[in-house]
Amino acid sequence: MTPKALDGIRVLELGQLIAGPFAGKTLADFGADVIKVEPPGTGDPLRKWRLLRDGTSVWWEVQSRNKRSVCLDLREPEGQEAARALAAEADVVIENFKPGTLEQWGLGWERLHALNPRLIMLRISGYGQTGPYKDRPGFGVIGESMGGLRHLTGEPGRVPVRVGVSIGDTLAALHGVIGVLLALYHRDARGGEGQFIDVALYESVFNVMESLLPEYDAFGAVRERAGSALPGIVPSNAYRCSDGGYVLVGGNGDSIFRRLMAAIGRPDLENDPALAQNDGRAKHTARIDAAIEAWTTARTQDEVLGVLDAARVPAGRIYSVADIARDPQYLAREMIVETVAGDGRPLRVPGVVPKLSATPGSLEHPAPRLGEHDADMRAGPGWPRRAERNS
Repeated sequence: MTPKALDGIRVLELGQLIAGPFAGKTLADFGADVIKVEPPGTGDPLRKWRLLRDGTSVWWEVQSRNKRSVCLDLREPEGQEAARALAAEADVVIENFKPGTLEQWGLGWERLHALNPRLIMLRISGYGQTGPYKDRPGFGVIGESMGGLRHLTGEPGRVPVRVGVSIGDTLAALHGVIGVLLALYHRDARGGEGQFIDVALYESVFNVMESLLPEYDAFGAVRERAGSALPGIVPSNAYRCSDGGYVLVGGNGDSIFRRLMAAIGRPDLENDPALAQNDGRAKHTARIDAAIEAWTTARTQDEVLGVLDAARVPAGRIYSVADIARDPQYLAREMIVETVAGDGRPLRVPGVVPKLSATPGSLEHPAPRLGEHDADMRAGPGWPRRAERNS
């Protein structure tokens, strides 16, 4: 079998729904043996979210692939003791409960660190483990709002809209994965002990807000919603075509802008010294956008894309999932892969990101049935790691 980057790493996943389990899924894709703890009877609520097939969410098949499932009632002493036994042999514990919850169950950092000094603990919550808001419940949508993203999303003068996916949870999960990998390196390459990683949803969103804060601090500028445009970076917008479609054009590099203007037959703009660099173009946004859209509205989407591709100008159509499912680039890079779902039927799911050349990730095992691996846990301490089971 092709070696995986995280072969031999055992992860105990105590979280549920999105942020913690997405972090677990990412680690599992690269070989970590992820043991997912679920409440008996019901399991992770994600099993019943959105569209179900034979009673189980198809989202579950993505979020829990490559994992093992054991059932423990963490509210009961017996379940807590079993979880401590698992944590004693784990490299990483992932949790995304409200701060203080694990401490109430005897599963907090201090207790687990004393049991296993090498343990790394990823803690994802709405507001972090400290601060005046730490006890508030926090979902991804709240983190997106507090982090500044919701204020910028939508059309000017209209109600702010949400991104169509739980981007706050996913950003927190990815920051958490970075933290886990850093902590593993510190422990294993530098001889350090374990540590805990404190990830807040709102901070993960805020971390990707680019120049939002320094622009406010330096100029008092409060960035507002701008629809499909990217204010201050010109041209970068969606432009209507004659067949009703839209083309996204990123012509904001200086040489790209000149090629774009040449392609649409506007040498006056191509050679205008005032537009040679982005700061000059930003002062003439309306003029530039009008010139581009005058050209695109006289052509179909395919015609526009053909010309811009030949001119080496970044441009693309807006993809629906139907477009994604048949796109040759997605297929060539194995970003759409087929698994066998829990109901025994095939299901196409997203592939693995990022692409590693020597130790690539892969989909090795479908999402588990509820409590599928309880028997392994009952075998007692030292129950086989996934890599050992496959050898």
